[in-house]
Amino acid sequence: MINTITLNPSLDYIVKVNNFKVDELNRSVGEQIYAGGKGINVSIVLKNLGVENTALGYVAGFTGDEILRQIKEHDVDCDFVKLENGLSRINVKLKSDGETEINGSGPDITEEDLKSLYRKISKLGKGDFLILSGSIPKSIPDDIYENIMKALLYSGVEFIVDATKDLLLNVLKYRPFLIKPNHHELAEMFNVEIKGDEDIIKYAKKLQEMGAKNVLISMAGDGAILITENGEALKRDVPKGTLKNSVGAGDSMVAGFLAGYLKNHDIKEAFKMGVATGSASAFSEELATEKEVNELLAKMN
Repeated sequence: MINTITLNPSLDYIVKVNNFKVDELNRSVGEQIYAGGKGINVSIVLKNLGVENTALGYVAGFTGDEILRQIKEHDVDCDFVKLENGLSRINVKLKSDGETEINGSGPDITEEDLKSLYRKISKLGKGDFLILSGSIPKSIPDDIYENIMKALLYSGVEFIVDATKDLLLNVLKYRPFLIKPNHHELAEMFNVEIKGDEDIIKYAKKLQEMGAKNVLISMAGDGAILITENGEALKRDVPKGTLKNSVGAGDSMVAGFLAGYLKNHDIKEAFKMGVATGSASAFSEELATEKEVNELLAKMN
């Protein structure tokens, strides 16, 4: 079974305003509200690709109810911990001449709430995948990803981790099946300037030396580079298309990679599927559908 964890999900409120002016009344020309969170995006795209999975995490209040409603609209199974107090956060994204974001902080998560999540994941075992992605709330210990992997160390669960800096670096010793930083995050982790593919491969291999089995580096319009478990460096360009929305493209790449891998455990085909799925989301106003992914796959060698 495939499981995703989103510790700090949100309702993303997208507002479009022409010529936004500070300290004046502005009227929107377009609005959208959708459930946000990297793990949730992965779950939705996996389901779109025909891969059954369960979304885990925390929700609270009426905003949490709406997050669950929207996830279930995509036929994704949910097993979130419902918090007694607080509200799941609302993130406001204002699009005008530029783009401004205001992200909420989210509800407090208690020690008992943490135990509830651990009880849910304790049921996982050999053959299961657990995807850990995104930021964590301030009320949760910084080593939460590390502790989750440690708790399941001998269970046979395979881990996929898409997180930044220390959240990612600290889990490498637990040998995650796949990690997916982007090239900017890779540079930040090693405090270096990335000047080209050779640098990306060099530092991606360092992450592999630290414990990761497969290292997937996304590079937006420049494609992606994969360091396979046997040390082979592969690169794929993105297929041609018009960028419409970069939100969720990286999460879609993770979903596509796993969906491709589950078909026949071919890591190269998984890589191809990951790039196609990430691109399909980037070329769409919403997250990738199976039809969109297949159309791009047909154009790739």
